[in-house]
Amino acid sequence: MPNRLADATSPYLLQHADNPVDWWPWGPEAFAEAQRRGVPVLLSVGYAACHWCHVMAHESFEDAGLAEYLNERFVAVKVDREERPDVDAVYMEAVQAATGQGGWPMTVFLTPDKEPFYFGTYFPPQPRHGMPSFRQVLEGVEAAWRDRREEVGEVAGRIRADLAERAAVYSAGAHNPPGEADLHQALVTLSRGFDQNRGGFGGAPKFPPAMVLEFLLRHHARTGSEAALEMAVRTGEAMARGGIHDQLGGGFARYAVDAGWVVPHFEKMLYDNALLLRAYLHLWRATGSALACRVALSTADFLLRELRTPEGAFASALDADSLDEETGQSAEGAYYVWEPGQLVDLLGPADAATAARLFTVTAEGTFEHGTSVLQFLADPEDFAEYEAIRARMAEARSSRPAPARDDKVVAAWNGLAVAALAETGALLDRPDLVEAAERAADLLLAVHLTPDGRLLRTSRDGRAGANAGVLEDYADTAEGFLALYAVTGESSWLQLAGGLLDTVLKHFTDETSGALYDTADDAEELIRRPQDPTDNATPSGWTAAAGALLTYAAYTGSDRHRTAAERALGVVGALAGRAPRFIGWGLAVAEALLDGPREVAVIGPEGDPATAALRRTALLGTAPGAVVAVGAPGETEVPLLADRPLVGGAPAAYVCRHFACDAPTTDPAALAGKLGATVA
Repeated sequence: MPNRLADATSPYLLQHADNPVDWWPWGPEAFAEAQRRGVPVLLSVGYAACHWCHVMAHESFEDAGLAEYLNERFVAVKVDREERPDVDAVYMEAVQAATGQGGWPMTVFLTPDKEPFYFGTYFPPQPRHGMPSFRQVLEGVEAAWRDRREEVGEVAGRIRADLAERAAVYSAGAHNPPGEADLHQALVTLSRGFDQNRGGFGGAPKFPPAMVLEFLLRHHARTGSEAALEMAVRTGEAMARGGIHDQLGGGFARYAVDAGWVVPHFEKMLYDNALLLRAYLHLWRATGSALACRVALSTADFLLRELRTPEGAFASALDADSLDEETGQSAEGAYYVWEPGQLVDLLGPADAATAARLFTVTAEGTFEHGTSVLQFLADPEDFAEYEAIRARMAEARSSRPAPARDDKVVAAWNGLAVAALAETGALLDRPDLVEAAERAADLLLAVHLTPDGRLLRTSRDGRAGANAGVLEDYADTAEGFLALYAVTGESSWLQLAGGLLDTVLKHFTDETSGALYDTADDAEELIRRPQDPTDNATPSGWTAAAGALLTYAAYTGSDRHRTAAERALGVVGALAGRAPRFIGWGLAVAEALLDGPREVAVIGPEGDPATAALRRTALLGTAPGAVVAVGAPGETEVPLLADRPLVGGAPAAYVCRHFACDAPTTDPAALAGKLGATVA
């Protein structure tokens, strides 16, 4: 019999709907039941594309005997971290504080008052590698709850107090936005952790640093720093040529398990690919790199081909696992890896040898059981031959059992995709990508935006979930709408972004300090109100909001929004020198603030080639955070365009910065010089 998860919209929860565990979704009913029965709560948090979540589910949650023990002594609550990032954030912070590490699946035991007292991540079915079995953990927790209840309460109280102290740090008082010295120190600190040989930062596992790449490119554009550009270029090329990049289908995996980008953790997430699409586009814009251009386009095509839903939005992820046709078992990476014999069978000996050389397929393999993850370590002499072989391999791979797709639509991640696709379509002459961005944005408006102007976080099959949007949903959706305005000139996108940002100011901002919270002031009350300015897999909601506020202020001249952005950026200065890898987007926004940002108004009749040339030049500018508005003479709806006439009867571009404007120009080359537009 299906359990209480059978009616969920989350694919992750639905994966557990037939477990013998008597799961409850997160909600007051579950904790009321624990209170009624006088038992602790097992909180299990994961997501649909999580490999070890699947492993623990199969080993433990599908075990009827273990489920019977669990059901008798606990109330079991299952949470999709992508639907409820607030719940995940609060308890993950507790896990990391108590154990020094975190991850998913996350396993936390709570009192009926939602206070955590015991933590872990994955637990095996039998003791191994120094870990107790999940059954032993359950027995130990149940014994402590039964025999040492007072001690459990004391532990829970100390943890709650510790979390409250941590929450007070970010709201202690306003700081000034980071200045020139702070951003230089961030660059110095990043250079110390930079992997000169393999690109990226730190060792294994190695994650794609999309937000840091944006900071490096903006820092180079503003200061001319060759060190910043070199780190961005090396990292971009290493990732593009490594196994973390799908050499046949485009797109990137979540991370590499090694320091050389060879073997990925094969799940492919919407947010990674949206962020990396934009980063590679900006890398091309800064350098003219043909590789960066190819990667940007193939990543965009991956999004449209593999993640676009029938409603026009973008699904959350592709699973790491798929069916291995030889073993008949689900295996990580089975869809993506190759053996030399498979190449011979498909291509014949001569082309197989070429393919093995091009993609580093070896007899010993780079992955498990003699299989290899495809890499592309150098460009071939004959690109036509390479493309022909790649196309044949891609077609053959498409007949393999494909990884499962988490088709849940998340507002924030779709906002990131809208921004990336809109910019890519405009700069690389792909109007279909702009159309795809508009369609996804329309879905967010139709399904996720409520009549009172609030956002819902998730939807599936065109049906909205019940979970309220968090800060990143408002910030990233506003970012997407602002990018659409820059590309299309439709002022409604600017107005819609303004509405979302007004909600940020009203419901997510501490008026005293300017600090931002991850949840609204009227959201469900947890044991603490989550708040974190540091990046994780995506830009923090805090700094994403600062960026969108700054952009909106540049378009509208709103001092209120600019001041809010400056106050929000105060925390970046405190972290810039100590932990720049984890505040990358905040650093990128700070670069825009130091640079102005530059405000570009292009005035000219729609459809006029001269207007189009100025607009394209403006969009190609590398000046950090520059905003571009285009309109006909007499435009009054967008403040940046108001009172800007043609020059000598010809379309003209006006560039303003730091509250002062240059003389207008009708010459695209002159405009390029003002904005650092290096690509023709």
